[in-house]
Amino acid sequence: MEQISPTLINIAVIIFGLIIGSFLNVVVVRLPQGKSLVRPRSACPSCEKNIAWHDNIPVLSFLILRGRCRFCKTQISIRYPVIELLTALLFLAAKVRFGLSPLLIIRDWPFISILVAITFIDLEHRIIPDRLSLGGLALGLLTAWLVPGFGLIKGLLGAAAGFGVFFVFAWLYEKLSKKSGLGGGDIKLLAMLGAFVGPVGIFFIILISSVLGSFVGITWALASGKKGVMSVSIPYGPFLVVGALYYYLIGDLWLPSMIRI
Repeated sequence: MEQISPTLINIAVIIFGLIIGSFLNVVVVRLPQGKSLVRPRSACPSCEKNIAWHDNIPVLSFLILRGRCRFCKTQISIRYPVIELLTALLFLAAKVRFGLSPLLIIRDWPFISILVAITFIDLEHRIIPDRLSLGGLALGLLTAWLVPGFGLIKGLLGAAAGFGVFFVFAWLYEKLSKKSGLGGGDIKLLAMLGAFVGPVGIFFIILISSVLGSFVGITWALASGKKGVMSVSIPYGPFLVVGALYYYLIGDLWLPSMIRI
């Protein structure tokens, strides 16, 4: 039997990522509302007409319909194809980074899916659902022992470090700004991230997210005429996700001895 072409495998990974991204769109819309992720069928939020399968093909349907509902012509949010494409690209990056293996399917791709959903929910609703953060924490710990050179102990230490360090950060932020800016959702998210990257990874995630968050916050404050970065309210979860993805997928390029640690 001839070996399957790497190009065909990559194409299959991209298609699978697009499909998962389409499901993540459902998660982003319904989970914050407490609705079922399975029923009812997807429908236009404007005219409430059910979306046919041929109008629900990731990215392609959006392009064919020119970003509008087939029935009422209401504009469809660009978020839908963005999530689908982003998920597909991240799935491919993880496959290239870690190789095609059972661990990729049961740990890496689910981790990425959770992070994508958390990012867009936090951006829109300023919340991080416990079903995602705590569910991801459980997944990280349950699969940690399968990762060569990582193990359950590092997963537990990473989760503890993420929760403990960020709890202190949240307390300091509240004292300095006189308002609550880092919520419990961020703390649970960092605990989840720790279960996947370990205590060393947590340090770099906090470093990367802090630098990126400060840059965006200062830029936003200047653009909006605010008097200081402390007066700007932006969700911090997406910055943690960016830091986590950077460390998880390409951190070994400058930390070759700390792969997946």
